[in-house]
Amino acid sequence: MNIKSLMGFCIVALLSVMPWLAEAVSGTLTKANAAEVLPAVYQLFLFAGENQIIIKEHADLKFDDYPDNCLECHQKEAEEISQSTHYQWEGQAPDMVNGTGILQGKLNNAVNSYCVHILGNWPVCGGCHAGRGKRPDDPEADQRNIDCLVCHSVAYAEARTRLDDGSIGVEHPTDEMVRAAGRPARANCLKCHAYAGGGNGVKRGDLSYELVDNTSARFDVHMNMNGTNLSCQRCHDFQAHRVIGKGSDIRPTDDPARGAEVSCTTCHAEMADTGHERDTINTHTARVACQSCHIPIYAKVPTETDRDWRTHHDGTDATTCSDGTPCPGHPLTMKAENLVPAYKWWDRRSDNVLLYDDASRTYDTALNTYPTSRPLGDVTEGKLYPFKYKTASQPITSDDQRLIALDTYVYLMGNGNVTEAVTSGLANMGYAVNEPYEWITTDTYQLLNHGVEPSARALSCSACHDNTNRMDLQGELGYGLNDDQAAVCTQCHEYEEPEEEGYEWIHEEHVAEGGYDCSWCHRFSRPERGLQM
Repeated sequence: MNIKSLMGFCIVALLSVMPWLAEAVSGTLTKANAAEVLPAVYQLFLFAGENQIIIKEHADLKFDDYPDNCLECHQKEAEEISQSTHYQWEGQAPDMVNGTGILQGKLNNAVNSYCVHILGNWPVCGGCHAGRGKRPDDPEADQRNIDCLVCHSVAYAEARTRLDDGSIGVEHPTDEMVRAAGRPARANCLKCHAYAGGGNGVKRGDLSYELVDNTSARFDVHMNMNGTNLSCQRCHDFQAHRVIGKGSDIRPTDDPARGAEVSCTTCHAEMADTGHERDTINTHTARVACQSCHIPIYAKVPTETDRDWRTHHDGTDATTCSDGTPCPGHPLTMKAENLVPAYKWWDRRSDNVLLYDDASRTYDTALNTYPTSRPLGDVTEGKLYPFKYKTASQPITSDDQRLIALDTYVYLMGNGNVTEAVTSGLANMGYAVNEPYEWITTDTYQLLNHGVEPSARALSCSACHDNTNRMDLQGELGYGLNDDQAAVCTQCHEYEEPEEEGYEWIHEEHVAEGGYDCSWCHRFSRPERGLQM
């Protein structure tokens, strides 16, 4: 068949299926009328329920045969996912300045301000691994350990849990769970990503399970069922079961060949340089990320802002529990909602603490914190991004300043005694159980990408430039003047109060009309804009 004939065949096929597509979208296509509506070639599809499409080859599958019935036809796909970050939980980390050239991830060396580390935590944390219970580095973990349905069956994902025997699955499986296997839906992704860190919305601040059926553009303009209703993979594109996209605190890059960048301008190309109505906004796109203006608040579902393992959630002392003493097994956490982001310069590189690192290396004297993850960059490098800021009280060895991988399984599933959890954590790390330790405050910055609001809700200029409650431009973010205002102004002319108050008038006069570089007044330059130096 030549190319012209092939194109003709495709057009005819498309036209013939259009009535079916229209009925499928409208919800009127059912099992009862399918035979009448579908041409014979399209009766490769069968139905379960009213409108759920099932591939014909899946129609007779039984859950008792899972996952062998998947592997029988999808061996190549199993090999792909087995090497992905979603399964391995580690990978290359080219954007991490610490530990360059080594594999990084939660399975081996990643430390955070939530559940600290995988040591002692696999029975809890591993519940979101894309496997059926065994760690990927377990010698007995073959391809049957891959849990295809957690990504490819919504009903299965929603019911997935850790079973009494330590495996991962569902308590009451049905044949429909495997028969309905298809492309991942938001529910598949959010089953794990929304509940990371210990509950809905806890960890990321911009992801919650409400995004599954969100109907509000203000909640998220992209995942709005009444609007664009995008799937996760619309932005996080998968190829060979490897995905692009990551935040500043996420170490592995799943597909190094394609990189980790998920860019707003992939879809909104016109906004990169000249797409905004005001030229002053267009000049900001080189240094200000889209998210900084278009995510005015985050945590539309309460997110965790602090965690203290020394205290239970009811306020009782977590160090006083002993065997046989009933104690609550959850740490004290602080949550908040509708928060203003923290803003940091980010050049796509990050400094993340690894297990056995000297945590004092990154000690922040200004905040008196031990960062577990910090984005890198300054006013001359990178872009200004919005972040969630999170703190935690964590144990650290007194002598060599190593963060202790507190045994969260002992804490959460045992009797809630934090001293026993720390002791177990020390033993897991190879320390003596009586190793001296102390408690410190850690912090982390986590990139915000979701929860974009309609363009009409984007921040105005004054929301940032005249509002230190949102961001400290002249102080923390490096836009400070070379001297006090009077000295800066009198370098060129006699000082007098501006005819109009506000930074907009000043910049219009000096930058837009005069063409003067920022360095005339500020401690940085913008040579890429071709201004007068």
